[in-house]
Amino acid sequence: MKVKPLRDRILIKRLESEEKTSGGIIIPDSAQEKSTIGLVVETGAGRVLEDGKVLPNDVKKGDKVVFPKYAGSEIDIKGEQFLLLSEDEIMGVVEPGVSEDKPKKKK
Repeated sequence: MKVKPLRDRILIKRLESEEKTSGGIIIPDSAQEKSTIGLVVETGAGRVLEDGKVLPNDVKKGDKVVFPKYAGSEIDIKGEQFLLLSEDEIMGVVEPGVSEDKPKKKK
């Protein structure tokens, strides 16, 4: 089964959260929080404006995005969990090559 989001909807595969702390302590599955970073799997055509024109989505397939913890609707496709949400719910795109570990301190 393939899902094609409509209009400004985005289909996201949540990326796995860290299983170990920076100190080396392993976090059990029951204590792990859901990741708020995901990979865009598919996008709709975009938002339909009042004049009937379509405003394309800013994100594209393959983008790594940040979204709120409880955003969207979780759906199951062939045993895999995905998140379907509106483009408005996406807070930002993670640029390639940017470290996701810790912010760098200014000297």
